Formats: sequence, structure tokens, C-alpha cells
Amino acid sequence: MTVRETLKAAVGKKLAKFDKFFGEDTEAFVTCKVRKGVKIIEITVNYGGATFRSEEERDTFITALDRAVEGLERQIRKNKTRLEKTVKRGAFVIGEDDDDEYIEEGEFEIRVKTFPFKPMTAEEAVLQMNLLGHSFYAFTNADTNSICVVYKRKEGSYGMIAPE
Repeated sequence: MTVRETLKAAVGKKLAKFDKFFGEDTEAFVTCKVRKGVKIIEITVNYGGATFRSEEERDTFITALDRAVEGLERQIRKNKTRLEKTVKRGAFVIGEDDDDEYIEEGEFEIRVKTFPFKPMTAEEAVLQMNLLGHSFYAFTNADTNSICVVYKRKEGSYGMIAPE
């Protein structure tokens, strides 16, 4: 879709408020979509190996943008202490990659994402999962060097799947 200049300017203005949190090497990607008349804005910010993501659906792009920016700010403030400690060590990997592939098997279309697995602790994996807004996250366990998966349980706690 073609994005109007007024929306581009609003995105630039809204994202400028994050300058106080991030350095010069920060990348931000904003995706605008329309699905069944609903306006969707997705913002992904990559900084220091950590990925912050927020997606909102609203009646207008401006309203969706406002809510997505609020969501990102909440994530940053909520995880500020842990992020300051973790980002310095460079423990996070960028979880969003533009090199998506699609595989069709029978009735299912499967989206395949590839990204480097960087060793991290289970706690760091849970933090990265929450920042991305996902319900699970695969990672290389820094202690065992094996591939593990952390996930959010229905009652709000977390679980980890590890090989024997």
C-alpha cells in the first residue's frame, strides 16, 4: 500500500520519543496493513540485539500508531532493569527476520523464520519472548548448549522444554 506523507510524519514524530531509550544504531520498522477494513500497525525496534515489537488493530492508522507506541513504551519501562543488565552483555538475538519462507504441506501453510541462535539463559529467553509478544521462544541454552523452548503457561507461569 502507499502510505500518506501525514502518516509517515506521524510515525517519525511518535518514534522520536524513543530516542531517550535507544542509541544511534537503532533500527525501527513500521508495517501498515489493512485487513477487512481494520487498520493494523506493527512496530519492530532492534537495539543492542534485543527486539521490541508491538502490533495494534484500530479503526484508523493514527489510533493504531498511538496504541502501538504506548505498548512499546510499556515493554521498555516494564523490563528496563533487566534490559540494562542483559543488553550490555549482548545476550539477545534479533528474533524478527525478513527472510521468511512459506512451505505448503497438505492443508497447512507453514511460515518458516530463520535467525541465529545465540546462547542465553532461560530467564533471558523468557524476557525476549515477552518483548516479542510470543507465547513461546526457542533458544540455545547457555548452560547446556542444547536447543530449548520456553513458553507461557495458561496460569501465567512459564515452562521450559529441554532435550534429555
